[in-house]
Amino acid sequence: MASDSGSNMDREMILADFQACTGIDNIAEAITLLELNNWDLVAAINGVIPQENGILQSNFSSEGSQTSPLGADSQSAATEPPAMSSPSSPPSSSSSAFCPVLPSRQILERQPRMLNFRVEYRTRSVDVVLEDTSTVGDIKTFLETELQVPVSKMQLKGWKSADVSDSTVLRSLHLPKNNSLYVLTPDIAPSASSSQSSVQQESLNQNYLLIVLHREAQKEYNLNFPGSRTIQEVKRNISDLTNIPVRHQQWDGWPASALDDSMTLASSGISYPCHRLTVCRRSSPATTLEPAEECTDVHMVSDSEGDDFEDAPEFGVDESEIFGMGSSSCRKSPMMPENSENEGDALLHFTSEFSSRYGECHPVFFIGSLEAASQEAFYGKARDRKLLAIYLHNDDSVLSNVFCSQMMCAESIVSYLSQNFITWAWDVTKEANKARLLTMCTRHFGSVVAQTIRTYKTDQFPLLLIVMGKRTSNEVLNVIQGNTTVDDLMMRLMGAMEIFTAQQQEDIRDEDEREAREMVKREQDEAYRLSLEADRKKREAQEREEAEQVRQERIRKEQEEEREAIRLSLEQTLPPEPKEEAGEPISKLRIRTPSGEFLERRFLGSCKLQVLFDFVASKGYPSDEFKLLTTFPRRNITQLDPAWTLLEAKLFPQETLFLEAKE
Repeated sequence: MASDSGSNMDREMILADFQACTGIDNIAEAITLLELNNWDLVAAINGVIPQENGILQSNFSSEGSQTSPLGADSQSAATEPPAMSSPSSPPSSSSSAFCPVLPSRQILERQPRMLNFRVEYRTRSVDVVLEDTSTVGDIKTFLETELQVPVSKMQLKGWKSADVSDSTVLRSLHLPKNNSLYVLTPDIAPSASSSQSSVQQESLNQNYLLIVLHREAQKEYNLNFPGSRTIQEVKRNISDLTNIPVRHQQWDGWPASALDDSMTLASSGISYPCHRLTVCRRSSPATTLEPAEECTDVHMVSDSEGDDFEDAPEFGVDESEIFGMGSSSCRKSPMMPENSENEGDALLHFTSEFSSRYGECHPVFFIGSLEAASQEAFYGKARDRKLLAIYLHNDDSVLSNVFCSQMMCAESIVSYLSQNFITWAWDVTKEANKARLLTMCTRHFGSVVAQTIRTYKTDQFPLLLIVMGKRTSNEVLNVIQGNTTVDDLMMRLMGAMEIFTAQQQEDIRDEDEREAREMVKREQDEAYRLSLEADRKKREAQEREEAEQVRQERIRKEQEEEREAIRLSLEQTLPPEPKEEAGEPISKLRIRTPSGEFLERRFLGSCKLQVLFDFVASKGYPSDEFKLLTTFPRRNITQLDPAWTLLEAKLFPQETLFLEAKE
């Protein structure tokens, strides 16, 4: 086997050849396409370049270096055995020599891929397996036989590409191995027996939440499945979670209509959107075998349990299950299920399984999403921040058990990680979980980190990523592979810690300075606020005073207007001043005002005192504010009865009076 450095160099050359042939400049996209084809350069190029008119041999022999036009000779060319070199061996020439400028009607030869299609039509489900050189019309032709539906009335939906016709070659669509499609027949009315098929078709796209109670462990699993999943697939998934083989599972909670494990969840009759189930291990009588009979009994068990072949995964058979060796003693429970509802549940399962395998002395794994772990490690106070250690486990690597038992469970490593790190873990054994991890890493750390993880081989796992939070982005300080020692691991952790401590001290200084500036700013803002408050109160007091002055002035004006109106009214109601030659007795009165002026007027002796009071009031001296006095003897005329006449008040024939303000 070539060394890892040699393999990496080979892959770099394969990557360069692939980009030169296809013109794809995006390195990440090119690597992804190569990985989909297991770094088979010919297969990857055939998956990208449209193939219409023939083949081109991947290696050019001395006799066949001149590529002939494709046509009648292509068959003979294909029959010659190609002198393929292994993907790991370096090419004999540069990329331009390996991949010359391709003629417009030449492509590279490769073996066709087998594609699996699950096609849903009303209440039926049909599995179709075709080569990727087939066309969409070939699928319809096959379905015409199975579904008894004419091709002309059949619409095949579910393609990711919108531009798909019957002549489209499957290879040009770049499809994954497993695909789901569904058939629509708008011109064919459903029969009476399938009147509810449209409702069932909609339910295939709905997500069902299955709450499964493992009775022995007294643990619940919350699992989301689309309605197109079958009961058999659910049981296989539970087998991974509970370590109970499908044939040994005993269920409670399936509806009476769920008679066949091949039924989809949508047609099984379970409750939507949530359904509760219970599972346990089916009890069976103990069988005692003689030591001499064990070898033959293994084959007997294999034959007797041949009906359990359907328990194998849909596109990959677990041989230990087929040959009767799938018991819990021969098979490890996965560190992490594939269809856990959230990261928290997956990490709980991971921690539980890790403890059961390697003991309770292990790092405290953060329970929650990668985003939550990053928040906990990077975004607190500078003094409270920590490094983030991301442990990536892979059960398919021979280094996993040694790394976990000797490194991750060493007391010194556990203590150091607990004090200085937030430790988050993930299991990448299953492809679905690995894809989920790459998505999370791309979102939080960028595509470079995800691409770095993607390039590591299985036998290089497990990995321990040391991540440090920075102001603008998070930085991966170190990637520690599984082939290390406790001392080397501790040294690399301490080296990362030194880098982090230097950055942390700088962050603490910046944070202290920022807090000091903010404290000064807060004090200034508070002083400014108090100043504004004092100005506001002063302004409000001044506004109240001005408003009071305006009110008083308004009242004064109203009172003056009222007095003036009363004065004018009294002035108009006064009887006319009699003439001196009038025949009646006349009293001549002289009244001195407080300002020193004199008011003189003649009154008939028969006039009442009220007329005198009205005259004085009409001049601006109402009787409720002023009193009218005689000089000698001093008498207060305003205290007399207003109905008296001037003669009765002895104000005849003349009299001098003076006005005095009342106290």
